[in-house]
Amino acid sequence: MQDASQRFEDALVFAAKLHASDIRPGTSIPYLAHLLGTASIALEHGATEDEAIAALLHDAVEDHGREQLMIIRERFGTSVADIVAGCTDPDVAPKPPWRTRKEAYVRHLQDALASVRLVSASDKLHNARAILADYRAIGDELWSRFSGGKVGVLWYYRALVEAYRKAGTSPLVEELERVVSEVERLAIRA
Repeated sequence: MQDASQRFEDALVFAAKLHASDIRPGTSIPYLAHLLGTASIALEHGATEDEAIAALLHDAVEDHGREQLMIIRERFGTSVADIVAGCTDPDVAPKPPWRTRKEAYVRHLQDALASVRLVSASDKLHNARAILADYRAIGDELWSRFSGGKVGVLWYYRALVEAYRKAGTSPLVEELERVVSEVERLAIRA
């Protein structure tokens, strides 16, 4: 059995290779920055090794296919795979409209495992911080990056905050709420 640091290192290398050519939408930022940011936030909020590994791998399935979940389960264990699956939009065909998918995800969070909520909230906080920084830099042009547009993104992040709060507040949820409120304040003022 590998020691703890080796498992995390293996997950980091796996994520780096899997997302090597990916960039954050509308930017030139390597996607790995988001995965590292998500893992960092999760660790700062008490993540276990499995949760930190899942934070590194949370977008593997959505971005690189359902088969990644089986690979994650084999390489990093059932707990990691279950967390990743809980952070992933269901893979159904035809793919439902954006709003329908996001409403289902928000409903799912209320009953999700605490580990799923930790990784999910870490992901959403990193995303919300990026939205806030980019909005300050480029203004309303930012919203063209998102399928849901300005109205949809603002609704989604507020709904996420409320879903996390219903499951139990925490410093992570409160930080997400502060960032989302600032995005709302700036966007509504514009």
